[in-house]
Amino acid sequence: MRHFGSILAVCLLAIVSVAQTDKPQLGSLFSSHHTQVKLILSADTVKPGDTLWAGVDMKMEPGWHTYWKNSGAAGLPTKIDWQLPSGVTAGDIQWPLPEKLPPAEVTTYGYNDEVMLLIPLTIASNAAIGSLDLKAKVSWLECKEACLPGRQDIAAKLNIDSGRTASPDAAMIELWKKKVPPLFDLSLAAWWQTSTNDATRSLVISFPTKRISVEIVSADFFPFAGDQFEVQAATESSSTPAKIYLRKPVKKFSGDWPKELAGVFLYDAPHYGTNAFEVKFSVADQPPAGETAFESATPSAPENAGQRSAPLWQMLLYAFLGGLILNIMPCVLPVIALKILGFVSEARSEPRRVRNLGLIYAAGVLVSFLALAAIVIAVKTAGHRAGWGMQFGNPIFLVCLTTLVTLVALNLFGVFEVTLSGRAQDAAGKLASKHGATGAFFNGFLATALATPCTAPFLAPALGFAFAQSAMLIVAVFVAAGLGLAAPYLLLSFNPSWLKFLPKPGAWMEKFKVAMGFPMLATAVWLFNVAGSTYGKDIFWLGIFLVTVALAAWIFGTFVQHGRKHRPAAAIIALLLFTGSYAFALEKELHWRTPAPITGTARSATEAGDEIPWQPWSPDAVAKARAEGRPVLVDFTADWCLTCQVNKKVAIDVDSVRAKLKAINAVALAADYTRTPDNIAEELEKYHRAGVPLVLVFPKTPDQPAIVLPQVLTPGIVLDALERAAH
Repeated sequence: MRHFGSILAVCLLAIVSVAQTDKPQLGSLFSSHHTQVKLILSADTVKPGDTLWAGVDMKMEPGWHTYWKNSGAAGLPTKIDWQLPSGVTAGDIQWPLPEKLPPAEVTTYGYNDEVMLLIPLTIASNAAIGSLDLKAKVSWLECKEACLPGRQDIAAKLNIDSGRTASPDAAMIELWKKKVPPLFDLSLAAWWQTSTNDATRSLVISFPTKRISVEIVSADFFPFAGDQFEVQAATESSSTPAKIYLRKPVKKFSGDWPKELAGVFLYDAPHYGTNAFEVKFSVADQPPAGETAFESATPSAPENAGQRSAPLWQMLLYAFLGGLILNIMPCVLPVIALKILGFVSEARSEPRRVRNLGLIYAAGVLVSFLALAAIVIAVKTAGHRAGWGMQFGNPIFLVCLTTLVTLVALNLFGVFEVTLSGRAQDAAGKLASKHGATGAFFNGFLATALATPCTAPFLAPALGFAFAQSAMLIVAVFVAAGLGLAAPYLLLSFNPSWLKFLPKPGAWMEKFKVAMGFPMLATAVWLFNVAGSTYGKDIFWLGIFLVTVALAAWIFGTFVQHGRKHRPAAAIIALLLFTGSYAFALEKELHWRTPAPITGTARSATEAGDEIPWQPWSPDAVAKARAEGRPVLVDFTADWCLTCQVNKKVAIDVDSVRAKLKAINAVALAADYTRTPDNIAEELEKYHRAGVPLVLVFPKTPDQPAIVLPQVLTPGIVLDALERAAH
């Protein structure tokens, strides 16, 4: 059990690593910071009673960024904790104008390359002459593909004397002071636009352009953060000859709607560039006299479209039903068979024991779903897109899960046993089919892990809803889905009388257990194939590792668990085989944690065996085809999505659909989500989907919306959509 537990622990750690997208770099968690921080002063020497400026200079490596005082939809602002000597006081941080950092759906405010945070320091009038040590602890969040916390102690020396001497850094500080928006009255008017939603309103800001007597090309408002509300980043604008209007969505968490707001108003003007001012303004309940309602279309940002299209109770019901349907999806079938075997073995046990094991199984499912929810929240907080099944785009997760499922299959075949309390269990007591709390909990974990590449009817809209919500709602939806997955077993365990309809325990259980090793082995082969999309031809070395692990497991089971002689030597050989194959096959040859990118795009052209001439998806490809008057079929798919592969085989890449595509001169585009690229994740979010499958049919007329097909397809569904798109 200790050996198997170690493997399980490694795999659990791998799940956490999915918060690092594209190229996970676990080692970077322990590496040096990607932001260099130092403290500079505007003066080397000052007099008692003087004020000087301190600059906390932060230089980020290319591609890395830190955050503004309001980090936006994700991230954390930089903090400075001063340790100042007596007689020196620090004022508030003065923040230079930030940038809006992509993606648009999870907009944050921050800084690329370099920023200098400015702090006024005041010297007491009775300060003693001499040298002072100024110290501070700076903490920040730095992000690229992953987000890492940073912390550094900074210090500088300041002399107190009868005169004042500027420092060599004074000019640099003055330059950054000019980048801090000054407080200015721009005569802004603002009001709430009427809304039937108690939690979301639109804020309209009116700016009289005659106030500055220049033409404005664009404008925006970067809000300061509030504890009880959030002014979101999406901005709509319209203008008249005399005024420019901005409209921004606002979410309220508690309390009353704010009567006053503060932030930075910025605008771009020809020949003047970007100008920014810190502003404070009141918000009225109605448009002031002389103002009219904001007349442009509703906000177009995907995060605002359809978030409230259905009430929360309906989304929770969808999540529960989707989790329930997951029980019959091919991803989870091997675990279901093992769970049925467990119920058979427990059928003649005490009812209380059966109920307890059912509850433990449900706990395993719920803990796993909560872990997935935590990962989603962490990914969103880090400023990245989160998606259902995203961990299958993570190479570390794939290798660990493939190894784990292979060991489960070997265990079912009887190659080795998982022992408990120092005694070998009987044939029905091995890992996923054994008696006891550990087996029940592990079943719940494994069922969840194998369910994540599948999306079921009802589950997709629920997850699409959840991924755009707050952390609390994400947890609620994931818990509902977990309850749905666990519900059949909970129902059976609380109605033990129904167990009488199951066959009696007997010798057949051993044969059934071995038989269940084959679908589990098939799952390992499928995972191996999915990993091939990440590692390419180097996947050979993962195969070598798995074969060596199987040999080590056989030696362990045959000579250590069941043998009487040479047990220490056999244990050492098994350990050496495992560690040696890990070091050589995974680390040296496969580079399993940081695989080299594979050139080309999966399904960018017709695959072997495909008769549909697939082309790579892009928004431009869709627009070009529709401009030519051609319907478009788009298949958002992934190698690890079994539902996607089934849809393709039975409903898309079939004779009738191929003939229809040719007859209507349609274009077929494939959007490969296997490695979870950001542009496809962005497109999925526009259709309120948290993952694949998603199949769209665009009519040939450009102004008509796409036809969104259901998740489970038949040829008739696809043919009907193509027929509608052609007219």
